[in-house]
Amino acid sequence: MLKNKKLSREEFFEIREKIRTHWHTGSDERLDFDKAVETLRNVPDSKNFAKKLRYAKENGITMIQPRAGVALVDEHIILMKFLQNQGGADFLPSTIDSYTRQNRYSNAEDAIKESEKQKRSLLNGFPAVNHGVEGCTKVFESVKVPLQARHGTPDARLLSEIIHASGWTSNEGGGISYNIPYAKNISLEDTLRYWQYCDRLVGIYAEEGIEINREPFGPLTGTLVPPSISHTVAIIEAILAAEQGVKNITVGYGQCGNITQDVAALQTLDALTNYYLKLFGYEDVFVTTVLHQWMGGFPADEAKSMALISLGATVATLGGATKIITKSPHESQGVPTKEANAEGLRASKLITNLLATQRYPSDKVLKAEKEMIEKEVKTLLYATLNVGKGDFVQGVIKAFEQGILDIPFAPSEMNKGHILPARDKRGNIRILEFGNLPFDDEIKKFHKNALEERAKSENRDVSFQMTIDDVYAISRGKLVGNFSKKEPLNEN
Repeated sequence: MLKNKKLSREEFFEIREKIRTHWHTGSDERLDFDKAVETLRNVPDSKNFAKKLRYAKENGITMIQPRAGVALVDEHIILMKFLQNQGGADFLPSTIDSYTRQNRYSNAEDAIKESEKQKRSLLNGFPAVNHGVEGCTKVFESVKVPLQARHGTPDARLLSEIIHASGWTSNEGGGISYNIPYAKNISLEDTLRYWQYCDRLVGIYAEEGIEINREPFGPLTGTLVPPSISHTVAIIEAILAAEQGVKNITVGYGQCGNITQDVAALQTLDALTNYYLKLFGYEDVFVTTVLHQWMGGFPADEAKSMALISLGATVATLGGATKIITKSPHESQGVPTKEANAEGLRASKLITNLLATQRYPSDKVLKAEKEMIEKEVKTLLYATLNVGKGDFVQGVIKAFEQGILDIPFAPSEMNKGHILPARDKRGNIRILEFGNLPFDDEIKKFHKNALEERAKSENRDVSFQMTIDDVYAISRGKLVGNFSKKEPLNEN
């Protein structure tokens, strides 16, 4: 039975040897651990993700990072350097392609060869495993800022080995956040086990004096996710990572739309993650936060998209986020050009500069929102721990089985999918259907009253139609979905 217990070095290196020899990657790299340690020790502070995040938080700076990745090394380097030089990115990603995310390395290899023939990327990201340590090192050496792998991979063990051995000092993901929102029928026990390995790898590097950042994926499905649910997952994944020895963790949150709720969420995410890490015995973990700009549908109009991007940057800075994951004004059109991606970066950077010395003022509305988030998170965390009989790994497995943890609109068969969110009158995300969430009557009444207030103001019933309308709302230029018959859903 899998438990939240640190892998010994002996256990880790036994698994590591199997991973190194199991998959053919198109590369002769043998992933020598001592060589990887030497590489990471030689990473300058300016290119170390963890150290730059530490500097940003200690100095009250909100930094920016895009998403981006293409199939071929040289083209990927061109893209990274453009986002660095023309976009002003503080951190660079390498978004990993879908084949690699599913460990389909032979398919990725075929796509690389075809991309070379056609002289254009036929992958939706960078196939880091196939390019191996040699290719990933070439990318690292070509840029001036830290690199992170961003992906969505249930089993990222080989990928993690390769990127870290290449000098990349951050890796996104977790056993919950890279399973439930991304996969259909992969068991949580499997993904939790895979990500224990990824975290232990970072923990072992920490034992060698090397600081590497880990970042659970905060937005989950990115569709009307109540803050307490995404917070609970982030905090649990932080605890699981800390158990394996990770010392630098970034917890994330997807922009919801109401400024007060978003600021409350960012502030509580930082405070609660630190609180619960220390409560469960992890005293020496450095925590930072990241806001993901709007993850839902974008307006087709580029000017409106830029307004939405700027709102996200505003909320992140006023809420004190350490980092922003930016979007582009081409978001509704598909994969953005490097120029559009850089435009989103520059717009976000200006906002962070203009608001650098400003923070959202505290008032009774913000305080009430924070208190409700804190109460809900506490309820979900302890319910998860209780069904796991004191163990968070077993708690996560059983909590999802029972619907104690439930993520709206997730594709995974491991997820009950019984809860439904909707916005209240002011655009805060509330819960319409609770499923098996273990909330008390006070919490349920709070959400019910908020949605009834909206229904009354719109002269409608509290119903699933609210949820449907809210999913489409921002792409149509509204926060709360309140559409008349004269405004069909496909109208811009």
